[in-house]
Amino acid sequence: MKYLDIMENDNKKNYSVLDKINGPEDLKTLTSVELIQLCADIREKIVDAISVIGGHFASSLGVVELTVALHYLFQSPQDKIIWDTGHQSYPHKLLTGRRNDLDTVKQLGGISGFPRRYESPHDIFATGHASTSLSVAFGLAKARDAMRGNEHIIPIIGDGALSGGIAYEALNNIGHYKTKNFTAILNDNAFSIARSVGAMTQYLTKLRKLRNSPFIRKTEKELREFMKGLPIVGNSIGKAAETLEQGLTFLTVPDKMGVLFEEFGFNYLGPIDGHNLTELISYLNLAKEIEGPVLLQVITTKGKGYEFAEEDATTFHGVTPFDVSTGKMLKSTSGAPPAYTTVFGNTLVELAKQDEKIVAITAAMPDGTGLVKFSKEIPERYYDVGIAEEHAAIFAAGLAVGGMKPVVAIYSTFLQRAFDPVIHDICLQNLPVVFCLDRAGLVGEDGGAFHGVFDLSYLSCIPNMSIMAPKDENELRHMLFTSVNWGKGPAAIRYPRGSGVGVPLDLEFKTLPWGKGEIVKTGKELVFTAVGRMVSQCLKAAEILRKNGIEAGVINARFIKPLDEDLILKASHDYPCVITVEENMLQGGFGNTVLRLYNEHSRLNDISFTSLGIPDQFIEHGSSSALLKECGLDPEGIADTAKAFLSGRKTLPLAVSL
Repeated sequence: MKYLDIMENDNKKNYSVLDKINGPEDLKTLTSVELIQLCADIREKIVDAISVIGGHFASSLGVVELTVALHYLFQSPQDKIIWDTGHQSYPHKLLTGRRNDLDTVKQLGGISGFPRRYESPHDIFATGHASTSLSVAFGLAKARDAMRGNEHIIPIIGDGALSGGIAYEALNNIGHYKTKNFTAILNDNAFSIARSVGAMTQYLTKLRKLRNSPFIRKTEKELREFMKGLPIVGNSIGKAAETLEQGLTFLTVPDKMGVLFEEFGFNYLGPIDGHNLTELISYLNLAKEIEGPVLLQVITTKGKGYEFAEEDATTFHGVTPFDVSTGKMLKSTSGAPPAYTTVFGNTLVELAKQDEKIVAITAAMPDGTGLVKFSKEIPERYYDVGIAEEHAAIFAAGLAVGGMKPVVAIYSTFLQRAFDPVIHDICLQNLPVVFCLDRAGLVGEDGGAFHGVFDLSYLSCIPNMSIMAPKDENELRHMLFTSVNWGKGPAAIRYPRGSGVGVPLDLEFKTLPWGKGEIVKTGKELVFTAVGRMVSQCLKAAEILRKNGIEAGVINARFIKPLDEDLILKASHDYPCVITVEENMLQGGFGNTVLRLYNEHSRLNDISFTSLGIPDQFIEHGSSSALLKECGLDPEGIADTAKAFLSGRKTLPLAVSL
């Protein structure tokens, strides 16, 4: 259905069963009919709320019955439920005291879109990046054992997250220790954000096909009808038949399909229908009684219950406000400049058609990194390695040694997971791998786990690594062209989420002078030396200052490493005041690099210097514009800091004052 019947404008809409649920304990007394209605209420509430404010969507719709079954059977928070990645936790939040808060999810000051320990005792662990739940659960299980507890540990991990190597390290460890009261649930929907890939996905597909084969379904139906038709005890035997038919898959399959998990030391159950509440409860009860760790494979449909999300789960993974009746997003992008992601994707395709050595790599994020077009037009040089960032980096290193020009398109936050391979396998050998870091800076509503505000700090400290940040979408094109053709070592290009500045795109590529910045605007009283999209913010701040009688210059650093020392040293002679501005942590960031340069050349006695950036704290969720304002990185905030600095005030908000 399309939920055409829930289009009321009443913000205080009633949900017959959900409105009675203030915590998991309220589920224990519900009848089977009420539990089914609760599932319908949860889906309706999610559609109602997220269609208005946006947020993660399809994943939560897919785990409604599973979430209800878990909270019906287990005693949260005594029993520990851990959601891998966490974007599917909206039903969990609705059942654990936050049903009136879903309308604030991912909004500034509202609840998080992910489990957060500060939010609820039922949020056992703060998740965000994939593949971590099994390791966390194992740690909780061993802590329980050390304290002589007997609570159940229940991690829920998606099939997409099983493409991450961390998950296998945990599986290996858990099975080896024969962990008790431990039920791992494999939420198998054939997706991470995009379609899941890899040999494990093919293996799980075989299991799904087996469970849904006509022979198995037909035999189950015939067995059920036969046993229910028996005289005298037909109804009782009919109930027993439900349990018997659920095991029929394994009775009729010569080669046990769950053997991989059993070789890891798990008792394998499934695959079962993740939208059949009765079947879920039956199998979870069975899992509770099994000695040793259990892995239960649950087949779900991402976007379940909302037709448009079921048909296009990738688009509806995370949404902006949309029309429930049509599935159309309400946020119009017509007339807006193209997104940096789009410009990157189009540019890489253009370059790859001219150079057969260019290879594109993504770690399960073809849509988010802009590589869908590349995958369709040049599939033979496109690789989606799954949620395996370390492998992506080392794979790129091998390609580079083999004479190719690998381009790894990855979110800034996810490159953190490949820090060691970047050092050990790429930079140590000075290999020409290009990293294109999407979502650099403050990403907005996804919050602390996803802000790309550390990359300048953790990449700048690595020898041989070069780092760039374009001031606009046109410069991004030239940086990509320059990087893939430079060939003298590894390079990273960082750029933000969202639309570009709106400048025209040059048809012809040009090579940027390596390690050189540019003067964008001249001034008198001070100069902003800015990185990436902070250049446009500083230009707007300079205009605000001009109206106050202050002439500010603006330098586009372009290169964070190697630093354009000549240009930046000249600025310290041309201006009495220098302010660096970056969308990165102040610790170890661009400002620190400039500060060290000025100190080495004894310039700090002749100028006033300060840096603007992200303070030493994790920034939570909210719109990108709101977070920039909160950090003093909006044009008004930058201008106010400059005026305060010029006036000689010693304490500057969110700045390092020297």
